[in-house]
Amino acid sequence: MARLLLIEDDPAIRNTLLRALRERGHAVAASPAAMDGLQTALAERPDLIVLDLGLPDLDGRELLRMLRAVSRIPVIIATARDEETEMVRLLDAGADDYVVKPFTAAQLDARIRAVLRRGGAVETADPVLTVGGLRIDPGGRAVTLDGATVELTPREFDLLHHLATRAGQVVTKRELLSEVWQVPYGGADKTVDVHLSWLRRKLGETAQEPRYLHTVRGVGVKLSEPA
Repeated sequence: MARLLLIEDDPAIRNTLLRALRERGHAVAASPAAMDGLQTALAERPDLIVLDLGLPDLDGRELLRMLRAVSRIPVIIATARDEETEMVRLLDAGADDYVVKPFTAAQLDARIRAVLRRGGAVETADPVLTVGGLRIDPGGRAVTLDGATVELTPREFDLLHHLATRAGQVVTKRELLSEVWQVPYGGADKTVDVHLSWLRRKLGETAQEPRYLHTVRGVGVKLSEPA
């Protein structure tokens, strides 16, 4: 059983999901508005939040930003928009997954269980990964390079952490999209290139003069210690 918070303003959708998720064994609280949802999240500390974007008092994207500033509670976005750029933007902003309306309670429950499994896997992983002067702490979601803090977005951290778990190995874009972004391969690989570029900049290197992040043309990318 998971403790869930559903932030949804539509009474019909909210009540239907409340009933269905409770029938599946979850303990579910609900909020009809963004600020009420934020207060409930901070007070109750649920295992996961299901967040609708179309809220009456505040855009759901802004609420996601506020949540990520103070909490790492997993968030699944419920949205009527299925554009790839919108999905990538939400994942980059810190969402853990998304479902596109209309969806069934069974689909949402499957997403919830998958996100919670991923979260449990991180908690049981080694607390710190070290690659050369890079120190990656998955518990505190913190990165240092030669002792200096490296400020990363949630998605940049997830990308670096995944590469660190495979340090010294070439990781394909297909794997990164599947494991870091949780999206199927096909057309979205440019977002991997963009995030690698941002990550390189924060690590003080370039694709032309790499230290840690090495592109293997036509295959993928490898995180390894500087020569």
